[in-house]
Amino acid sequence: MLDAISTFWSQYGSLLLGGTKDTLIMVIVSTIFAYVLGLPLGVLLNITQPHGIWPKKWVNRILGWIINIGRSLPFIILMIAIMPFTKVIVGTKLGVRGAIVPLVVSAAPFIARMVETSLAEVDAGVVEAAQSMGASRFQIVKKVYLPEALPSLILGASISIITILAYTAIAGAVGAGGLGDLAIRYGYQRNVPSMMWVTVILIIVLVQVIQSVFSLLSTKMDKRLR
Repeated sequence: MLDAISTFWSQYGSLLLGGTKDTLIMVIVSTIFAYVLGLPLGVLLNITQPHGIWPKKWVNRILGWIINIGRSLPFIILMIAIMPFTKVIVGTKLGVRGAIVPLVVSAAPFIARMVETSLAEVDAGVVEAAQSMGASRFQIVKKVYLPEALPSLILGASISIITILAYTAIAGAVGAGGLGDLAIRYGYQRNVPSMMWVTVILIIVLVQVIQSVFSLLSTKMDKRLR
């Protein structure tokens, strides 16, 4: 058994390390940029609702329509469809850089809905109290909505990151690199079942680590549990 593991690692160890590194780069960079887009969109969706602090019916409808379209497109179709746009932005359609743009475009609408849902959980009484004290809309968002919704936002971030991680495996099918690419090229195309199982195990480990870390952070940030 140990000899088999040693042989496998000597043959594929560097590939697995490189694939794991590429996957983490795609996940981290894509998550950052997806939140740069998705967080303000989610805030706008919440505050422009009829009962929001800045009710704008048509703004809310247009944003909701755009976000729903983004969420409706299967990732693999979206990735292929925007390849010309991806090349304009990052200079290539393939590899880690080529995967980041479609990952961001696909994840941002999902994140926007997650943020909207988290902010909707904030106690309306707290918001009304801030309004009665003359707080501006920006101050309410910054000092009431986001801090009060922080535990839920953190849990939402874990779901978003895990979703992006799953997308990176799909992106591997069209040359994006990472663990998904190794699973397809070696596990399936070259008929190396051990590579397939190892990549699956690594992805499961990553998911468990992400979920555990963010659940712990959410618990620590939840004032109701103190």
